[in-house]
Amino acid sequence: MTEREARADVPASGADLARVTARSLFYTCPPLEEAALPGGRAYLVHGTRLGSDVDAVVCIGAFDGVHVGHRALVAAALEDARRRGCACVAVTFDPDPADLLVGERASSRLLEVADRVRAIATLGVDAVVVLDFGPGLAGTPYREFVASTLDSVVRPVSIHVGTNFRFGARGEGDVAALAAIGRAQGFEAHAHELVTAGGQPVSATRIRALLHQGKVGEASRLLDRLHWVRGVVEHGRGKGTSFGFPTANVRVPRVACMPADGVYACVVCDGASAWPAAANVGAPPTFSAPEEAFLEANLLGFDGDLYGSEVSVLFVRWLRASRPFSSTAELERVVLGNIDWVRKNLGDRGVGVRS
Repeated sequence: MTEREARADVPASGADLARVTARSLFYTCPPLEEAALPGGRAYLVHGTRLGSDVDAVVCIGAFDGVHVGHRALVAAALEDARRRGCACVAVTFDPDPADLLVGERASSRLLEVADRVRAIATLGVDAVVVLDFGPGLAGTPYREFVASTLDSVVRPVSIHVGTNFRFGARGEGDVAALAAIGRAQGFEAHAHELVTAGGQPVSATRIRALLHQGKVGEASRLLDRLHWVRGVVEHGRGKGTSFGFPTANVRVPRVACMPADGVYACVVCDGASAWPAAANVGAPPTFSAPEEAFLEANLLGFDGDLYGSEVSVLFVRWLRASRPFSSTAELERVVLGNIDWVRKNLGDRGVGVRS
């Protein structure tokens, strides 16, 4: 695939803020019907039928983040499926194979599997299949992968993967091996060059590195959406209200890909409404816990109680590094300046995000 200009919407106030928030959180996902499969589960759009007698174009990947490279791969598979007049099925894994092979890593997961499914479904596929990636599947010889795994789900007529695709025990299968199996079993294999941006391949690893440097704008362009994390609102220090703005103190799972410590312009969403916010990433010493991440968000236009609620925090722009202040007056001046940027660029009130 060729060099692409990956761009994400930058929300403004009002309807645009609602639209970008809903798109980034995949609220545009069509209704999905869940069905059990041998070794996994399927999520079907509009009652799509699967089975060993159903012809389908398949695309396979971990799809962590569902970034612009993943979107291009799915788009190629969709075009192929529509040309052939058959279903398009995306196949992914739970957990991400990297989590099983090298261990679960802190601040590494761009999307939970349920969110990956919804993200892929918004791209127009007919079904998303999630295979349980345990020792059994990880140890399956690559020559048996299609026959023992895919053939029980659909009858592949065409399989789309990236050029770096590996499969089977110890990753011994590659694109050439997939093509050879296809010639023997009657399906085509298509290997797509990785999408590049700025002269470098787009990958989940690259996006994680950007986020860990606080470069949320660059990461969002490669994701084609705002990056976000989800967590539960807890009682905090009560400092935010002293500036005249309610504060949501959000405890985030250890594996969620948090950006570098600092202050960000954000959007906080409870699933029904979203509020502009200035958020500080990084746990205060009295609340630090090695197994979890923490952030404090000052919400604009919020009036209510979010304690115990699950919220999503979407990162729009890095505003400044975290630092100590010489006086309360300096702290207040800087914090109010951050909030003023949010007010001018994202608005000063909440918006509904569900149609």
